[in-house]
Amino acid sequence: MTNDSESHDSESRQAADLDNEAEEAVAVPRSRIPELLHAAVAAVGGVERPGQLRMAEAVADAVDHAEHLLVQAGTGTGKSLAYLVPALAHGDRVVVATATLALQRQLVERDLPRTVDALHPVLRRRPLFAMLKGRSNYLCLHRANEGTPSDEGEGLFDPVEALGGPTGKLGQDVLRLRDWADETETGDRDDLSPGVSDKAWAQLAVTSKECLGATRCAYGQECFAEKARERAKLADVVVTNHAMLAIDAIEGAPVLPEHGLLIVDEAHELVNRVTGAATAELTVGAVNRAVKRAARLANEKAVDALQAAAENYHGLMETAQPGRVEELPEYLAYAVTAIRDASRQVITSLGETRDKGLSDEDAVRKQAMAAAESLHETADRLLQDSEYDVVWIERSDRYGLGTASLRVAPLSVSGLLREGLYKERSVVLTSATLKLGGDFNGVAASVGLPSEARLPDVRAAGDNPEPGFGEDAVPHWRGIDVGSPFKYPKQGILYVARHLADPGRDPERPDMLDELAELIGAAGGRTLGLFSSMRGAQTAAEAMRERLDQRILLQGEDTLGELIREFASDAETCLFGTLSLWQGVDVPGSACQLVVMDRIPFPRPDDPLMSARQKDVEQRGGNGFMAVAATHAALLMAQGAGRLVRAADDRGVVAVLDPRVETKRYGSFFRSSMPEFWYTTDRNQVRRSLAAIDASAAPVRPVVKRG
Repeated sequence: MTNDSESHDSESRQAADLDNEAEEAVAVPRSRIPELLHAAVAAVGGVERPGQLRMAEAVADAVDHAEHLLVQAGTGTGKSLAYLVPALAHGDRVVVATATLALQRQLVERDLPRTVDALHPVLRRRPLFAMLKGRSNYLCLHRANEGTPSDEGEGLFDPVEALGGPTGKLGQDVLRLRDWADETETGDRDDLSPGVSDKAWAQLAVTSKECLGATRCAYGQECFAEKARERAKLADVVVTNHAMLAIDAIEGAPVLPEHGLLIVDEAHELVNRVTGAATAELTVGAVNRAVKRAARLANEKAVDALQAAAENYHGLMETAQPGRVEELPEYLAYAVTAIRDASRQVITSLGETRDKGLSDEDAVRKQAMAAAESLHETADRLLQDSEYDVVWIERSDRYGLGTASLRVAPLSVSGLLREGLYKERSVVLTSATLKLGGDFNGVAASVGLPSEARLPDVRAAGDNPEPGFGEDAVPHWRGIDVGSPFKYPKQGILYVARHLADPGRDPERPDMLDELAELIGAAGGRTLGLFSSMRGAQTAAEAMRERLDQRILLQGEDTLGELIREFASDAETCLFGTLSLWQGVDVPGSACQLVVMDRIPFPRPDDPLMSARQKDVEQRGGNGFMAVAATHAALLMAQGAGRLVRAADDRGVVAVLDPRVETKRYGSFFRSSMPEFWYTTDRNQVRRSLAAIDASAAPVRPVVKRG
């Protein structure tokens, strides 16, 4: 199976070798940005938008003046071309980091090839582009051909037999992956269709710590991950993900090639992705796996010490109560210290066997070393009791009934981002939702850009603050909203059901369910239901299935992709779900004419990280509720409301079944964070409008995209 993007990338490189033979990458003057953008938009069959040109010129200005830029660009603006055109014109290497696979594919398979071709007459070169992901996203040829290190201490084994033989589902998936290894040109998991489970993929993939290294591995010259890195080193545009950007920015080990411009698309997701990358977990399962992996090569004393530490930790976690841990109690600190010290012994022991000529056991050793090092790092971090970290106990069925784990995450990632992102190149952060409560400052602060370093949105003549980067440079930034081509007040209604009772903890809200049924009936189906909890979505789905004739799809009852396809293809169908539906669902046309939010999606009061962040803001004299809980909820509501209007002829209603958006003082913050729909609390007016929209609805267009 070949990847069209890789095929095009290869062709582009061959052409570039000829075109670039005697030509250097020369920056194109900013005055030519409109001309270049016009050519690029025509090449992709799009329509030029005023906001798109404004964004392109702002990106060019930011690069020219060594500044940073936040750009809110509404749906339909064409922001991908708006940043690609000035980036290619600048001539330096650019890294584009996105949150979703859909946008990465769109950039590499559609926007970049066409834009490069369109700009070639002006640039007189064909910039190269490539996609780069973490190593575990690529199939490992060593594992595919030589087997997988066993957790039972038996060296390398055949994963097919270990997973129940070739007739079992896991065994079949592993066999298919082995066959695919001989066919694929990329080894990229996302190019495998249909996909396989995480467990099956893990049999034939490695982390960076488990990798033998290109020079020691027999398959180093053919390695898919290494080839991807080589392509990235040659590319003018590297498309990656937020996780890779986080590793590059906060771990002090560069994984991205040097570049002069960083573009963070879907920037509303950046804080969550960086937080995820900076979060560590000490689980019973991880400690037990480390024991098994160390058993063959580490000395018996070290393995016994880790085994004893594992058993003690397991016993404590069986009765541990979930919640934040302000300071590790003495008994728990003792258990974590034992794990740290024992894993250190294992690491030392494994290092002593490295020079004994056991080349056939390199893979076993690397896997064991990676497991022990991960344990040591996490345990050591937990014991440091840093004021900048939040520690809590979490229970999850993933780790076995009755057991829990310790987790540690940064109290804030703004400092990490300020230190890691802005000192060496201009950074452009863009999304459809960056202004919360009508202002950029909240999001800017969360990504490490202080309000005191903000410059006027519009550059005045002679407005040239001290440019440049470096350790002491001030991260000057501007924020601009280029709007949307959609006419939100004419295309959509924002309805708040003021007459309902304030929601409590119980998802059984009879008045809300009555309201929901009436709205769906008026819309004739066509409803995307966004719920703040899975329990709430399930309760609503059960109630609507009893009351209505319309088909109700529920997240979790099929794959998300299949549910969205069914929703988009049947006008009378409704889709209910939770967080993954609030963002990234793109169903243009009449299949989605009513978006319902059951309540303001505040974080859970017992969420250890969110509550710690809120408390920290309050201790520093700020409003923790608005800075953390309200900002979190407003971002989700802005994203959720954005599911309604995806094309110029879309019309419909966003219904918020939480009266607090109207009755509480903070309600205006949420309303001003959403698109500028026509606003009402008149339930009868909304029902008439939905009925009129339903009666005039065009046939459903079964078009579904994610991103």
